[in-house]
Amino acid sequence: MTLAILHADEHLLVLDKPAGLLSVPGRGADKQDCLSARVQAGFPEALTVHRLDMATSGLMLMARSKAMQAALGRLFEQRRIDKAYEAVLEGRLEADAGFVELPLICDWPRRPRQRVCFTHGKPSFTEFRCLGREGGQRSRVRLLPHTGRSHQLRVHMQAIGHPILGDELYASPAGHAASPRLLLHACRLAFVHPATGVWLELESPVPF
Repeated sequence: MTLAILHADEHLLVLDKPAGLLSVPGRGADKQDCLSARVQAGFPEALTVHRLDMATSGLMLMARSKAMQAALGRLFEQRRIDKAYEAVLEGRLEADAGFVELPLICDWPRRPRQRVCFTHGKPSFTEFRCLGREGGQRSRVRLLPHTGRSHQLRVHMQAIGHPILGDELYASPAGHAASPRLLLHACRLAFVHPATGVWLELESPVPF
């Protein structure tokens, strides 16, 4: 598969990851094919900065040095990277916009699932905006994560009664069967380039 490189300079790369491809290697010989390995075949110095779920498609950053990896990591930690996702949800979302603030923790007996936990969960905050509705069947939304917990968008949408279509972990059986893939795409990344000081804004067309 040809790599979709949306931006490349001497400091960093921005890739468009397809759904169904791991971000980094997993355990076992059958889980070594991943975006980072494919990138490193052409850019051996490339280092992972963040990850997308295997089922999620869209924009991913990689650094071309340890110093840039650290600088980009700080931007994520300080929430100075604007991220946006697009998703299609089960059912009709009544609100035009809103916020979900529910703490999340790993559901260890059923990992990799995550769950809401008010006692031990880590603070997690998602903003959503409805982009359109298809009768009572589905709703298209823009999702803006203000924190970066594992499966955050997937669990938060399930928690408000509208799981993402195609989600094998959190959707209803009908919602899972409604799409051959998870309908979640990282469509925008924007940040001040740590090395140049230039505002960098990248978008990836939503493939569904």
